[in-house]
Amino acid sequence: MSATSRRGLLAGIAAGGLAAPAVLRAQPRHRWRMVTSWPRDLPGPGVSARRLAERIARLSDGRITVELFAAGEIVPAFEVLDAVGRGVAELGHTASIFWMGKMEVAAFFTAVPFGLRPLEHIAWIEQGGGQELWDELYAAFGVKPFMAGNTGMSMGGWFRRELRSAADLEGLKWRMPGLGGEMYRPLGVIQVSLPPGEILPALQSGAIDAAEFAAPASDLALGFHKVAPYYYWPGIHEPNGSSECLVHLETWKALDEGLRAVVATACAAENAYALAESERRNAAALRALVRDHGVRLRRFPDDLVARARDSARAILRGFADRKGVAGDIARSYAAMLEELDAWPTVSVRGFLEARDGA
Repeated sequence: MSATSRRGLLAGIAAGGLAAPAVLRAQPRHRWRMVTSWPRDLPGPGVSARRLAERIARLSDGRITVELFAAGEIVPAFEVLDAVGRGVAELGHTASIFWMGKMEVAAFFTAVPFGLRPLEHIAWIEQGGGQELWDELYAAFGVKPFMAGNTGMSMGGWFRRELRSAADLEGLKWRMPGLGGEMYRPLGVIQVSLPPGEILPALQSGAIDAAEFAAPASDLALGFHKVAPYYYWPGIHEPNGSSECLVHLETWKALDEGLRAVVATACAAENAYALAESERRNAAALRALVRDHGVRLRRFPDDLVARARDSARAILRGFADRKGVAGDIARSYAAMLEELDAWPTVSVRGFLEARDGA
């Protein structure tokens, strides 16, 4: 092609005579901050937070990068909700039980005493309308919530002295946030709420007499066994261990559909992975606590469990009688409990009894 012909072709393109190739626009990149309620890389939720940040970056092919900050590095553990809602950080990794002072019913999205187990909780959120109610509740605080980690079923707690009956709870100062603390209050417990990183010093100083956090893997890492030798089961106060990812609502709305899918998928992947990881790590940690650290494993006295069960049922009824979204959440949760009630009797309990020869 001669120089004259090339000039003519270019002139034709400029004039619109031929279709010019589309100009590729650079896709926007986002640099986010994630604040958490956990010590950095705490087994269980702290590790989930780090993996979630990595998953989002990897699945978005670098369009979103996330810098993670442990509890206290930007905001205290119990201020994550407010920080994300105000846009101080785009993401938070935390647990809904910490927000009872702002919206008491938020605790339902972590655990209800004598309530849904981990897979049952996921069924409620994903199949029973729980996510929509969660979105409605949290929208007032400027955040979009997701499940994003799970430590599994909790243990009952750590105690300096052995419990013989429910009467031994009278006047006991117990680190017990969430609805579990409300359940034990009628039994004479003095409820104390502390961030995870402050529990061991409080036990060491005598500021509290007992503590619960999560399941064996996280508890072992936090070192409670060094101070409180009695480890009680079952975790009737917290049969589920969901962590939550909070996304600044305006940031969420501004994302394109592809990046919304990335964030949602990363949260779902971490939720499933963490639950599987917890099952294995909790079993190993429980063995280590008993075998290597001399922890005295005990079952709660029967009268304590019976009184706690009655208290828990009264709490659930009280929420269900409320108006507005709080009542809607409690009634939805109770309906899922009733719907699922028969199945674990013949599946989980029946199988375990058969496997163990009970």
